[in-house]
This record gives sequence, structure tokens and C-alpha cells, in this order.
Amino acid sequence: MAFKLDYFARETMVSLRRNIMMTLAGVLTVAVSLFLFGGVLLLSRMVDHGTARWKEGVELEIFFVPTATQQQIEGVQVELDESPNVKEFRFISKKQAFELFQKIFQDQPELVESVDPETLPASFRVVPQDPELTEVVAGQFRGRPGVDEVLTAQEQVHRMLRAISWIRRLFFAISGILLASSLFLIVNTIRLATFARRHEIQIMKLVGATNWFIRIPFMLEGLIQGAIGAGFAFGAVYVLQRILSDLVKRSEGIFQSFFITTGDAVGIGLFVLFIGGVVGVVGSAIGLRRFLDV
Repeated sequence: MAFKLDYFARETMVSLRRNIMMTLAGVLTVAVSLFLFGGVLLLSRMVDHGTARWKEGVELEIFFVPTATQQQIEGVQVELDESPNVKEFRFISKKQAFELFQKIFQDQPELVESVDPETLPASFRVVPQDPELTEVVAGQFRGRPGVDEVLTAQEQVHRMLRAISWIRRLFFAISGILLASSLFLIVNTIRLATFARRHEIQIMKLVGATNWFIRIPFMLEGLIQGAIGAGFAFGAVYVLQRILSDLVKRSEGIFQSFFITTGDAVGIGLFVLFIGGVVGVVGSAIGLRRFLDV
């Protein structure tokens, strides 16, 4: 068993060094394509976090000051219930707001521990009868006793959602093309390696070597190319998460509700690593079909 592992490792490294330029090209193409793919997923996740309430049809949210009394909250509720401009509304208590906060920042326990549920504001999420009535309803509650602010889904948010949808499709298409290119490069790299050793492979088969024994070093070569490229993409996605988080902190208005957590970046990065490994293994398997009986 130890001999086999030593043989597989040695043959894999020899093959990688022998086709160094093709290997580098494959790694870089995988890295770029998976970074684009991971970046789009990261941006989509940030938009999903920031626009979750608006996607549910909510056009405005009424936030109370932490010290708002029950009487003040009930007064707003009665007014919402009686308003002909309001289609539906939902109350978010301090406890529910804290549970949502815990879920969002579950990968940052020190931040969760530093927040007291009583410091988070209660709120009403409101759906007007018509989106055009949003500002009318919002103006009705701005400045009311106990109300801190009224946040509305402005037209810029809707335009951004439409733009993000098109950007997402474009970048998925580009990353798909680049992934196909990286698969092609890995296939060619494996074919060059197997062609250079075709006589050796024929001899190994004559002395009884199985297809899998011959195949494993080449599959490891493809796996390593895909994994290294995906590793670079993982690091780039993590850096992008930091950049996006910093940009959001500096933003103003409704865009401050957008966020992306470290857990999101790590989850997407692991998915990217998985795809990189799959691309490498599939590419090597395709590259070997010409030289082995399958």
C-alpha cells in the first residue's frame, strides 16, 4: 500500500513538472473562472440579505426607538389597521429582531454576545395597497412618538435588483465559458502527459496493471490543478467579502441594510473548491479515454 501511494505521488509530480506551462494555464483559468463564479454568488448573497424584506412585497418598515412604550406601538398598529392605503403589515418584536440578528451573525459569536435584545428596535413591515402609496404611508408615520425612522424600498433598490439580475446572468455565462476552457486545458494537459508515456502505459498493461492503477496519477494531476486554481479563487472571494463589507459600512441610506458575513464567504469558498476538484477530475477522466480501454 505504501509503495502504491509513493508511486502515485511521484508519478503525479513528474507529470505536473513535465507540462508546467499547460499546468499553469489550467490553474489560472480555473482560478479566474471560479473567482467570477464565487464573486457573483457572494454579491447575490449580499443582495439577498439586504433586500429580503423587499422581495416579500414589503415596501416600507417602521422602526421604533428601543424605549418605545407598548402604548406607542399599539397606536401605530391601530393606525396601520385602519389605513385604507395599507394592504398588510407584520410586527417584528425585539425578541424576533434579536433572533434574526443571531441567525445573520451566527459566525461572529463575540458580536452576538455584545448585543442585548433590549437594545434592538421593534418594527412593523408594511405592504401598501399600491407601491406608489409608499411615500404617503411613510410620511404618515414619520415623526410619530416612539418612531425612530421609516425605511422605504426606493426605486433605486428596484433598479438595482433588475441590474443585479442581468449582471448575475452575464457573469455566470462568462464563468461557465471559462470553466469549459479550463476543462479543455486540463484535458489537453492529461492527453499530452499520457501521449508522452504511451509506451510505458502499454508495457504496464502487458504486465498486468489495471486501468485504475494507471489512471490514478493522472486523475490526481487533474485534481491538483483544479484544487490549486480553486484555492486561489477561495482566497480572492474571501478578500472580496472584506472589500464589499467595507464599502457597505461607508455607504448611506438604504444600502446600509446590505451585508455579507464571513460564513457566507467561507461557504461559497468551499463550494468553489468542490467545483474546482470536480473540474480537475472530470478533465483528467476525459483526457484518458483515448489511451485506456473504458
